[in-house]
Amino acid sequence: MAGGRQKVLVLYLANSALDSPVIGWSLYDGTGETRRMAGDEDTPPYATGLAALRDGWRLIQASQLLPHARGEEFDLAYLKYEFFFEQWIETP
Repeated sequence: MAGGRQKVLVLYLANSALDSPVIGWSLYDGTGETRRMAGDEDTPPYATGLAALRDGWRLIQASQLLPHARGEEFDLAYLKYEFFFEQWIETP
């Protein structure tokens, strides 16, 4: 029986829409093909979350849409719109 390895792509988008611009990302490659990490490149692997879907990544989790507490509307301490994608790579 063939096995597989997982790749996980985390995209932080400008807002909650999948077609909004990527503003941060991390890539974790369980296949061992690459050793890239966040910050290794100047441009994200995809311009939007929708572009990742079109390239075969599966969306497995999106951040909950929770309103900011009063007075914290412009707090930039974290990236709010986090989307997790995966690819499953079959191995012999």
